[in-house]
Amino acid sequence: MKNILIYNSGGGLGDSIQLIPLILSLKSHYKKTKFYYLGAHSNHFSGKLKEYSIDIKTLNLDLKYFGFRWWHLFFVKSRFEQKNFQKFDLIIDLQTKLRNSLILKLIPHSLFYSKTFNYLLSSKKNKIKSIDIIEDLSIFLEEKIKLVEFKTNQLPKQLIKESKRLLPNSNYIGFSLTQGNEYRKKSWSIYKFISLANKTTIRNKIPVFFIEKERYELIEKIKNQVPGAIFPELHSNLSCPALVTALASRLDMAISIDNGIMHMMGLAKIPMIVLFGPTNSNKFAPKNNYTKILDSKKIYNSTDINMISVDDVFNEI
Repeated sequence: MKNILIYNSGGGLGDSIQLIPLILSLKSHYKKTKFYYLGAHSNHFSGKLKEYSIDIKTLNLDLKYFGFRWWHLFFVKSRFEQKNFQKFDLIIDLQTKLRNSLILKLIPHSLFYSKTFNYLLSSKKNKIKSIDIIEDLSIFLEEKIKLVEFKTNQLPKQLIKESKRLLPNSNYIGFSLTQGNEYRKKSWSIYKFISLANKTTIRNKIPVFFIEKERYELIEKIKNQVPGAIFPELHSNLSCPALVTALASRLDMAISIDNGIMHMMGLAKIPMIVLFGPTNSNKFAPKNNYTKILDSKKIYNSTDINMISVDDVFNEI
């Protein structure tokens, strides 16, 4: 394999962060291969995620929202040729929309991996299938690819040092309650988060909230109702997803809804309780043995995340 292309159509930062173990595993297996990333959105590894030091190039075909417009069909090959890209040995399609897969397949390649329509567009169908992407790729390629996890010591030393300055002690418990994408109501009530944070202080835990600096009113509301709450990012000139991962490594545990911060913290491999309502916990929850999932669909047969009670979460703590 000389070069491999990975395509991700997800729009949020979390969708990109979820790919880090896959990329590290492939890079470990194919040590001399050049890797390229094609995203439908701007969350790529040479931009907002560069501090994670993932060595992967961005494939830019100058087609915004790649795969989401039928007219892309008429420009993929010409743009590819204009930029003098080499034919890919393997294209990995990480989504299942037929339109996107058809457009992606027009990029010159030798092997094409895609689960779309039960592997219909793949170079070959997997006789044995797995929901785990690394295991499924191993079956497709007939090569055993070993999982390589991200480790926080891979983060820039500046971020690790800053996280220790901001959270110098122990007994911290993290909270992430804001959703970046408003298309689904997946936020747990702020009042439930406040009640839960105050309950944890009784157990000598220090609540640490991860909230965007511009959410002034929300921060003030929590400050007024959770004495001793810490907002570490307010006291730093640094701001990036990798800093959140570094800060998470200082926590005893964390509670989060389904959002980008959940994935940033998940890379730190700390115990987490993640709350799900309308979204798919099997698909989006961090894949490790440290995570406990509370899904309102499974517990209360409802997509309303607020069916989950404060006691449900506190009992898991």
